[in-house]
Amino acid sequence: MSQPYKRYLQEILIDSETLQNRVVELAASINEDYADTRKLLLVCILKGGVMFLADLVRHITVPHSIDFMAISSYGDGVRESSGRVRIDMDLRQDIADKHILIVEDIIDSGHTMQYILSLLETRQPASIRICTLLSKPSRRLVPVHLDYVGFEIPDKFVFGYGLDLDELYRNLPFVGVCKPDMQVGDDC
Repeated sequence: MSQPYKRYLQEILIDSETLQNRVVELAASINEDYADTRKLLLVCILKGGVMFLADLVRHITVPHSIDFMAISSYGDGVRESSGRVRIDMDLRQDIADKHILIVEDIIDSGHTMQYILSLLETRQPASIRICTLLSKPSRRLVPVHLDYVGFEIPDKFVFGYGLDLDELYRNLPFVGVCKPDMQVGDDC
């Protein structure tokens, strides 16, 4: 069986079993914190947050609904956020008086999350919290309070488990580190 991602993979940073164990732990904390909440809305940031969300909701036992936002701050072949944020798809639900839990794949500079928070706060939710699978605190340019963090990782470009490498390899069951200066299509 061919595994073309291997040409880009420097190392596996977080294996599948470790990911799944941490997802269960995060869900347990969310269940405890939202035990008395009736209006919990999980807002998944597309596309990277989908795999994380799918695994997370399997373990969230409190009543909740789900909605999605698609936000762009990267382009194809780009390894750092441009700092310019664009909404590609907005929420379909009114979030007034609901408890919002943003589910994100990775928080890097903080610019995108700051933008999302400022936008959602104008819609008068009861509360907003953030659950991110990965955090890169060494890259943070904007302070963002993270309520639930799966893993703090070093300043390396990662892919897999929802995170893409030029829109590919989101399906990998682990988080891997990309070899420096590799682009999809490059030969090793």
